[in-house]
Amino acid sequence: MAAAAGSPAVTMFTSTTDYYSRKALRDFRFPVVHVGTAENDSSFFRTRSITTASNFSSISSRSSSSVLTAAMTTDASAKVIDGKSVAKEIRDEIAAEISRMKNSIGVIPGLAVILVGDRKDSATYVRNKKKSCESVGINSYEVRLPEDSSEQEVLKHISGFNDDPSVHGILVQLPLPRHMNEQNVLNAVCIEKDVDGFHPLNIGRLAMRDREPLFVPCTPKGCIELLHRYGVDIKGKRAVVIGRSNIVGMPAALLLQREDATVSVVHSRTKNPEKITREADIIISAVGQPNMVKGSWIKPGSVVIDVGINPVEDAKSPRGYRLVGDVCYEEASKIASAITPVPGGVGPMTIAMLLSNTLISAKRINNFM
Repeated sequence: MAAAAGSPAVTMFTSTTDYYSRKALRDFRFPVVHVGTAENDSSFFRTRSITTASNFSSISSRSSSSVLTAAMTTDASAKVIDGKSVAKEIRDEIAAEISRMKNSIGVIPGLAVILVGDRKDSATYVRNKKKSCESVGINSYEVRLPEDSSEQEVLKHISGFNDDPSVHGILVQLPLPRHMNEQNVLNAVCIEKDVDGFHPLNIGRLAMRDREPLFVPCTPKGCIELLHRYGVDIKGKRAVVIGRSNIVGMPAALLLQREDATVSVVHSRTKNPEKITREADIIISAVGQPNMVKGSWIKPGSVVIDVGINPVEDAKSPRGYRLVGDVCYEEASKIASAITPVPGGVGPMTIAMLLSNTLISAKRINNFM
């Protein structure tokens, strides 16, 4: 993400989703593509920060009992969509379902991570992932390889996990060393264990009517789950997704379209993005530009999901910086009806959806309902 003027050069990758989003997003210039156009999105925002967000299987109910209206708090006029609270509820549901599966058929879901090199940010993510797995009862498998390992060594470990019946999800922690071909490595993960949901067949199925992907990318899946859990009506609404990355923006637009929203995607060539965004009942912003979406972009009463997580300089913070979203929270919270905070909004949902996808994989592989 391109940091605001004077902001420190902070690089934090929390997941494969995080890495790819930052890699895909640079230089926000701005124009609108409605879902279904054939325009190439490879030149999308070249910035450096975005976090890390379908069907949630049986553990996710869309009934009124799952709507967390009681958990909504008020900041200015907007209700705060508490991603931390929702993520905890989901983890509790996952833990209960894992316990049921273990007691019924003796199977425990397993998630494997391959880490190459000694990047501190990557190691932190792997550590956090392992802790999250333990909290719900998922077995965590880890392979750490030195920086100078060959691509063939990585592929060998992927092949082993592909064939291991105790492993139901595989993640290759990015970035990989420069001498490795990322696409070759990622494509080696079998689609049945691609819990990141990035496989072209999964995205293709997501884009087609009457087809179901095996997995939905974690961050956009988390965005839609937040809307469901807070009882936000999507059907027939106008939705704008700001950002068209393969990891967040486009999958989020496809998910909204599946919910019968009328969807527009604002991107780096969009003319009059403010005007287009101001027409939206639901906004999902995923561009990695701190405070880019001002209050003037927001229609009164709209719902705002802010995926961005951007470090900006803050002399009062012990770390020298603080985290903000793509949306100017102070302004938007006075206009929107509901909004996600940063941090504490979409971020916790990404990990929760990764755990969810791993459970879904284990249930599917073992034909457990």
